[in-house]
Amino acid sequence: MEQSSKWMILIASTWIQAFTGTNFDFSSYSSDLKSVLGISQVQLNYLSMASDFGKAFGWCSGVSLMYFPLWVVLLIAAFMGLVGYGLQWLVIQRIIFLPYFLVFLLCVLAGCSICWFNTVCYVLCIKHFSANRPIALSLSISFNGASAALYNLIANAINSKDDTLYLLLNGLVPLVTSIAALPILWQPRSQTLHADSVHREYLNFRCLTILAVFTGLYLLILNSVSYSAQTARILLAGAVFLLVLPVIAPGVICTEEWSELFHPNYISLEDNDTDDLEMLNELIWKEASSMNVWTENSDGSKEKGSWTSSFLLRDRLLLLGEEHSASLLMCRLDFWLYYLAYFCGGTLVLVYSNNLGQISESLGYRSEISFFVALYSACSFFGRLLSAAPDFLRNKMNYARTAWLAFALIPTPLAFFLLVLSGSKAALSAATALVGLSSGFVFSAAVSITSELFGPNSAGVNHNILITNIPLGSLLYGLLAAIVYEANLGKPDQVLVLDGSKVCMGRNCYIQTFMWWGCISLLGVASSFLPFLRTKAAYDSQERNRNWMRLT
Repeated sequence: MEQSSKWMILIASTWIQAFTGTNFDFSSYSSDLKSVLGISQVQLNYLSMASDFGKAFGWCSGVSLMYFPLWVVLLIAAFMGLVGYGLQWLVIQRIIFLPYFLVFLLCVLAGCSICWFNTVCYVLCIKHFSANRPIALSLSISFNGASAALYNLIANAINSKDDTLYLLLNGLVPLVTSIAALPILWQPRSQTLHADSVHREYLNFRCLTILAVFTGLYLLILNSVSYSAQTARILLAGAVFLLVLPVIAPGVICTEEWSELFHPNYISLEDNDTDDLEMLNELIWKEASSMNVWTENSDGSKEKGSWTSSFLLRDRLLLLGEEHSASLLMCRLDFWLYYLAYFCGGTLVLVYSNNLGQISESLGYRSEISFFVALYSACSFFGRLLSAAPDFLRNKMNYARTAWLAFALIPTPLAFFLLVLSGSKAALSAATALVGLSSGFVFSAAVSITSELFGPNSAGVNHNILITNIPLGSLLYGLLAAIVYEANLGKPDQVLVLDGSKVCMGRNCYIQTFMWWGCISLLGVASSFLPFLRTKAAYDSQERNRNWMRLT
């Protein structure tokens, strides 16, 4: 009974993630919001930034979990989203009038709700799947990337010509989903698994991941033909069926023999006896104590190494999983290097997704904005699923998770430089797909990396501290794009008036922005290799000791 309840909790987590990635569809209604409010591109960028600024208060969700049960935090998130998006919908429908400053605050509140939803899902996966934590996180978080595709189907099923409908859905759908998930979340925390249970659990994840891939392909391929209401309703029914199907998927695995057949050698550290774990920790600490910036000479004196060695070894993490308080986290060089890589990588692609509506419009693809938003969302979904690759491939090719993060950032500069070279629909589609894959991997892997580097029990607070760079990056990168955009509005041959609002048309509206973003993302790739080099020894040590435990 306990095992079936934990799978229901994971599935409820995927439902919450699937319907609460409301920041992905900002581009779908941003042009209408700009027209109704009568604001400039710079002011619209501030609204986009406001949603990201809400993430700066995401740490409050981690703190609130210290005092309130999960279901209370979940409902608080749902009602914040209802107020934040619901009132914006009333404004865009011209039912009420609110000054720009209050709309800005509503965007902040809506963005904060997303963070609270995410924290609930992170904590659920960390608490109930200690043996396969990274895979559970990747599977759950991946469905957040499907949100835009799902909302596109729902909107088209109701009224494909009303882009303002997204705001109403953003407020109502997460609330309904949260209420539906409440009975499932009232479950006790799972106990530590025995080795045979871990085998079956691992195979369950493989089945659920295959099903998730099929769901992503379904949303990616069929979303492009969902323009008529009738077709969209049929496709939406199929998508809902695929989301509900995992409820029965874990029942497919019946015997321990099947688990042994598929993955006979998989053993998690959580399955060993307490004595073995104590011996393992002692081995890790002995190895860690020998790693430092100084080397002992034969006469006992200490000799300082090169500047490069000093930088790579000084105050680096030597043990994975050690709990870090917020104050200790701030003193860690590894954290700030990780912060910089995320700032120049993951945060930058969020700004791209927020500007995707204006980018598509400027390049002449206004009627296909929903397609590009759904494409980004679906590719983000697959990127998030791919973040589980290090765990599925551990016995064949083992690399530090920070190395996977560095390689995942490489497609981002390629995408931006592709847009510098071409403004065709094919180039925009390819760039959007590359950025989506890269961002999805980064967003999902970052949760596991934060948990591994700075402790699983502190991840709820520490990961929200990490993503405080999102509002800062949203402001700086978005402001850069808006300034370039506004500068081109001064050229009469590039201005078009739509719905009473000036729109910049042509490649020049964003080409300089793409060049700047490409260079910044290159910095992100370069900086991401520093945390990898500094944490590689800790990951290698963990893997050697895991192999030792397996042999003994």
